[in-house]
Amino acid sequence: MGGARDVGWVAAGLVLGAGACYCIYKLTRGQRQGGRRFRLRPSRSAEDLTNGSHDDVLSVDQLQKLLYLLESTDDPVIIERALVTLGNNAAFSANQVIIRELGGIPVIGSKINNPNHSIKEKALNALNNLSVNVENQVKIKVYINQVCKDVLSGPLDSAVQLAGLRLLTNMTVTNDHQHMLRSYITDLFHVLLTGNGSTKVDSSFLSLYDGHVAKEILLRVLTFSQNISNCLKKEGCLAVQPAFPKGSLFFLLYGEECAQKMRALAEHHDADVKEKVTVLPRF
Repeated sequence: MGGARDVGWVAAGLVLGAGACYCIYKLTRGQRQGGRRFRLRPSRSAEDLTNGSHDDVLSVDQLQKLLYLLESTDDPVIIERALVTLGNNAAFSANQVIIRELGGIPVIGSKINNPNHSIKEKALNALNNLSVNVENQVKIKVYINQVCKDVLSGPLDSAVQLAGLRLLTNMTVTNDHQHMLRSYITDLFHVLLTGNGSTKVDSSFLSLYDGHVAKEILLRVLTFSQNISNCLKKEGCLAVQPAFPKGSLFFLLYGEECAQKMRALAEHHDADVKEKVTVLPRF
């Protein structure tokens, strides 16, 4: 039983590599393109919270009103707007906790079954932001099977498929839930191999290991590398350096260019980054 679980970890790590590239790359792009200041809104009606700018940070009371509106309305326009607003607010760590404590995760999660693809995408995006919080993952994991099915059954490179891949990436940053993807590995490989540039590995992924990258991003990509190495180590794959196909994720992660970046990060000014690097295989 333990062997099967380990195989699931390894396979999940392999498949989600490409998804991780996309997710983290988009995260860095979002930070570069963002830079906008967020502000608290004054008290407004629940429906009014779905109109206008979605960049305002909502209060606890406003979030509660918005969740009630999302749960009670059948209007697809309001549902989609509410999900966008909640998703944007879920990008803030404090709100990730608040939304969970308000019982918002199952309210949002129920919308991934909506036949409207735009609503499904917005629900997946909101869950993706919420899944950055590890405690939230415990509640979000119940949707993993459905998300996998949607990723595999939806149109290739569609917005729903990419949103699902981003959520699966966040849910498998640690080893806690990787085994849940075991039965979907073969089909997920097919998606990653046949998709367009949005779902494939790009060599620019290695730029995320540059020393000037924000600490939050560095820690996430280093955690990703650590999990991949741990999974391969369990299967004895790192005892002898394997020959990875050129252009593959592992060719990038275990090539000389990445090794140079890791050696540079070992001298990084931040102690947390240095600690992450020290637990990775010697380069």
